Amino acid sequence: MPLAVVTGAGSGIGHAFAEILIQEGYEVHAADHEVTEKLQALQCRLHKLDLRSPDSITAFAQQLEGKRIDVLLNVAGVMVPRQQDALDTVTPETLQRLFQTNAFGPLLLTQALLPNLVAMPGSVVGIVSSRVGSIGDNESGGIYAYRASKAAVNSIGKSMANDLKEKGIVVALLHPGFVKTNLNTGSEHHPDSVEPEEAARKLWGVLMSKSIEDTGKFWHREGNELPW
Repeated sequence: MPLAVVTGAGSGIGHAFAEILIQEGYEVHAADHEVTEKLQALQCRLHKLDLRSPDSITAFAQQLEGKRIDVLLNVAGVMVPRQQDALDTVTPETLQRLFQTNAFGPLLLTQALLPNLVAMPGSVVGIVSSRVGSIGDNESGGIYAYRASKAAVNSIGKSMANDLKEKGIVVALLHPGFVKTNLNTGSEHHPDSVEPEEAARKLWGVLMSKSIEDTGKFWHREGNELPW
């Protein structure tokens, strides 16, 4: 049975991804910083994982020691209201919190699980980023900590793809678009906003269509490549 790890599985896109993988026949290890009722509703292996804690990441990796990972989905992410993330309001605490979860978390978790990934040629690492992390696409400014943390994880993902290519591991940066979740209040009113299940289903289709020739690229949920 193939094995998949999903972070941020307690809600939103992460939860929807976990449900898809369970249906696809994977042994799913679903993780979140809290073991909520929604996380417990998943019929799979559940884990408490705080991506801001190196000790928590190490403990999680130890639970998977000796297991080969086919799919690692780094979905967990945080943001703050726009008014708290503007040029005149963003604080060091906000920057640190968002970078720890959105950028450093995927890097350090993937690092901790490298033995599991390299043991399975053809493994896939997905990182849920955001189009706001694209410097070339930035025409609106604002949301400094969130935007910068997503630009950082894009850079991390690109480097990761280069380092893992010779091992046959595909790395994909994924933009879910506007999604009706509690991460970004107000997004449900955008005309392009979709339910988490639709975003996850489309992103899963994009991820599964990519080969090693596509590694290290940034993809919209509709399948088109996005600029850095």
